[in-house]
Amino acid sequence: MVIGAIADTLGRGIEGVSGAVSETFFEPVIRLGVTGLARSGKTVFITSLVANLMDRGRMAGLEAAASGRIEAAFLQPQPDDTVPRFDFESHLAAMTGAEPHWPDSTRSVSELRLSLRVRPKGLLSGLSGPRTVHLDIVDYPGEWLLDLALLDMDFTTWSARALARAEARAEGAAYVAQVRGSEPGEKLDDVTAKALAEGWTAYLRAARAAGYSDCTPGRFLLPGDLEGSPALTFAPLPPGTAPRGSLAREFARRFEAYKSQVVKPFFRSHFARIDRQVVLVDALGAIHAGPPALEDLRQALTGILGAFRPGRNSFLTSILGRRVDKILFAATKADHLHHDQHARLQAIIEALVADAQRRADFSGAQTGAMALASLRATVEETRRINGADLGVVRGKLLEDGRQAALHPGDLPQDPGALLSPARDGARDWLDGDFGIMRFAPAPLSLRRGEGPPHIRLDRAAEFLIGDKLR
Repeated sequence: MVIGAIADTLGRGIEGVSGAVSETFFEPVIRLGVTGLARSGKTVFITSLVANLMDRGRMAGLEAAASGRIEAAFLQPQPDDTVPRFDFESHLAAMTGAEPHWPDSTRSVSELRLSLRVRPKGLLSGLSGPRTVHLDIVDYPGEWLLDLALLDMDFTTWSARALARAEARAEGAAYVAQVRGSEPGEKLDDVTAKALAEGWTAYLRAARAAGYSDCTPGRFLLPGDLEGSPALTFAPLPPGTAPRGSLAREFARRFEAYKSQVVKPFFRSHFARIDRQVVLVDALGAIHAGPPALEDLRQALTGILGAFRPGRNSFLTSILGRRVDKILFAATKADHLHHDQHARLQAIIEALVADAQRRADFSGAQTGAMALASLRATVEETRRINGADLGVVRGKLLEDGRQAALHPGDLPQDPGALLSPARDGARDWLDGDFGIMRFAPAPLSLRRGEGPPHIRLDRAAEFLIGDKLR
């Protein structure tokens, strides 16, 4: 078995070397990972990005598009035959059809290859013709990314942390009461094991609905074809003895199986091959949910960056193993705010990921943060209220289709006014609540050569791939 494992590793290494050499010398490939937690808009981001790279009329912030150096953009079959294709056409039709609606959210890994024919910049433009750059976009749930932190824990450590988190959240009360009625050292019973796993899953779903971000194991929320398997039939237990054949011993074994058979294969097959990454963040949703949700989001973002292998790519590292060398943290749904508050939203996302950014910057990766909207669903208005001009956004409500105007409340100029109470364990905002509405996409009338309307998607593309298009 050892020899077989070594041979398999060498085989993968040779395959990786040949692929990297081909990419380096002939047609470069950028593998862009797109992730984020629930309701952050991954599917909309990818769909709008691809549509706007194909029809570049709204991409003035992407230098290669603004200068006309991108001569063509076209979809091609993805290189990974075993990964489902990202359903770009269906998602775009959902967003831009006669009755637009939001596409289905990410539930598994998918991939799409967009090839760009680009003229080189500067002196090289007269010495060589256009070259082809492949953009391989890998879409995967952020919940799965959080699972990578489990690799450094054993079952006892994870149980203690998970139960402490559940006890601090109102949504965890039912499971805490349920698990107190079980004895970890009792003999394994499949009915009890299933009931505990279902109770833990119900808690995770309730916590996510309440705005919390750190809800692991992530596959419990998005099980796919693993639903009902022993690898997903465990739950955290209080400390106690774990004799052979006991509930605790079996749950510990299943926890290790989850790490080895679910988390690690995902890392090897997809995550470890990414060299550019965007992490989408629903910061407005967390702010609306309250200080505990915002602090949970901050900790989750810090944990997410710990899963990356940040550092600068070079010719040698592209052959021996990629490192993520650019990471963008993007606060989505900027169209839910009047533009005069966008700078404040960007300051908040910068503060949320400050600890994570310092770690990445120290390792050599370039990081950025911005506020954007992948698909603009609102229009801005200024209304005079109580003798003062107030900036609002107006759009069609997702719940009932009514037109409504929203002013969610002024975000603070100093992000510390939000982050400090969150860190200190405040339960509510002292200055009141921050409103939120869910808007449906607006009907579009696109001119020839224009992609869907957005806010700063072009600047995000420039940060993520602009240097590779020169």
